[in-house]
Amino acid sequence: MGESMAVSLPPDGTQAVTRSRAAGAVPAAVAVTAACLAVLALLGAGVRTGFGPQLRLDAAVSEALYAGDDRAGVLGTLLEVLTAPGSSVVRFAVFLPVLVLLLRRRAWWTAAWLVTAVVLVAPLTVLFKNLFGRVRPDFAGGGARYDSLSFPSGHSSGIATLVTVALILAWPLLAARARRWALAAGVVLVVLVGLTRMWLGVHFLSDVLGGWALGIGWSLLTALVFGAFAEGRASLRPTS
Repeated sequence: MGESMAVSLPPDGTQAVTRSRAAGAVPAAVAVTAACLAVLALLGAGVRTGFGPQLRLDAAVSEALYAGDDRAGVLGTLLEVLTAPGSSVVRFAVFLPVLVLLLRRRAWWTAAWLVTAVVLVAPLTVLFKNLFGRVRPDFAGGGARYDSLSFPSGHSSGIATLVTVALILAWPLLAARARRWALAAGVVLVVLVGLTRMWLGVHFLSDVLGGWALGIGWSLLTALVFGAFAEGRASLRPTS
């Protein structure tokens, strides 16, 4: 395989500090991945077994957040626009130019990781939906009328994957201030898409939480496997 792509940027701190911080990313990623998988498993078990407290909380939050079938057309359109970043179409549109750039720079490992994380999260989500078999929320006024299953949320796993992969790719190339802004923007986008799924009445709270856990955990797991951390073979490294 080819070398990871190097980008010339102004140095952000000393080389030794940079390498130390990069090395610390791997154990942190392992811990977060394990936590995400645990959250997904616990929420899924609650869905399968009909765990009362979880189902009651889901029902209460759904009733509180659902915008209603009689919502204004403008509001409905706005919610559809805000929820779109979690779709596969948007995810592919965002990362296709990045993939082309990586291939042109012969960053084969990075490109392979990108494709694996971004493309396979959708069928993986469907696999879990079929495993847990949860139906969509049901409201007196209508609510979701989808034939597809509910847990975990595909839009939530999709946006969590998009943001996590984007942050991992860009992190070595950003200055400290830019990293903070990128992280904050990513968190806001992930939360916003998750909320729209409940405002639209198409998912329960635990569906959204499970989707986030799946997307983040899957992105980190594949990043660890391909070596996207700690100056690994799939990481993008700036050159001073």
